[in-house]
Amino acid sequence: MTDHAEQPPKKKGNGGYIAVILLLLLGLAIMGYLWSDKNSELNKCSNDNKRLTTDMTGMNDMMEGYVGNMSNDLKTDFQNMLSTYDALLEKDASQADSINAQKSRIEDLLEQVKRGKMTAHQLFLMRKENETLRGIMKGYVVQIDSLNTLTYQLRSDLETTSTELSSTQSERDELQGIAENQGQQLDKAKKLSAYNFKSMALKSKLGGTMTETNRVRNAKQIVSNFTIGENSVASAGNKVVYMQIVDPSGKTLQSKSSNIVDTENGKIAFSDKRSINYTRSSIDLAIYYDLNTQELQKGNYIVRIYCQGQLIGSDSFTLK
Repeated sequence: MTDHAEQPPKKKGNGGYIAVILLLLLGLAIMGYLWSDKNSELNKCSNDNKRLTTDMTGMNDMMEGYVGNMSNDLKTDFQNMLSTYDALLEKDASQADSINAQKSRIEDLLEQVKRGKMTAHQLFLMRKENETLRGIMKGYVVQIDSLNTLTYQLRSDLETTSTELSSTQSERDELQGIAENQGQQLDKAKKLSAYNFKSMALKSKLGGTMTETNRVRNAKQIVSNFTIGENSVASAGNKVVYMQIVDPSGKTLQSKSSNIVDTENGKIAFSDKRSINYTRSSIDLAIYYDLNTQELQKGNYIVRIYCQGQLIGSDSFTLK
């Protein structure tokens, strides 16, 4: 058997190791670059934060004189909202749970404002929440009082004035005012007028006739003669004319305590009345009041004539 010469071992390749090392070095370089970039951004953010903090501190110092006023305004706003919620609860207690929850939130914010000094930024945030709560409150107002029968005494800055006052609304209001004015003028034009008065006391004579007297002891009747004038725009038809006689003490002479009539100035007592058929032409009439057993006083008597609730004329006479 032939012996072969011993072969020397082959050297392993170093190429793979070198490639791995190069990749690691490349990765480290990339990571180092990224770290440096992020660190620069972090430093920039830190510097920006310091600058903003300095600016905010300066802003707070600059606005220090206004902060007190803002706090007082917020206090007033919150207190007015609480008052409004109290009024809503009186109007409709069915919303009590949700309204009380809103009141509780407002009371918490009010307490924060009262507690101590706040920065302008904190007050700004508080103001924003105030506006949100005010919007919620207005929603309750619409729900509970859809006809707007409640008037709420909120400060003018709590109420947002309508920015859209249309010309149609203005014209409507103007036309309504004109119509009301014309209606008032027409009502005045329709009012009747009494004139040519002759009011007096009457005494009885032999034969049952009556004649004028100015003596208290002789008076048996009081009569007022007058004319109701022509009025072409007044309504025609049956009307009741009322006579009120007021004695010197200010008391109305009445045959019955139920003699009461409604007028434009409220209910009044009347002495007697008479029905007429008014045809828009002038009409002469007389209304008599029987004294029966009533005793009169000496002095001045006032006679007032009413028709359709309006005073249309007056007169006076004196008894001795």
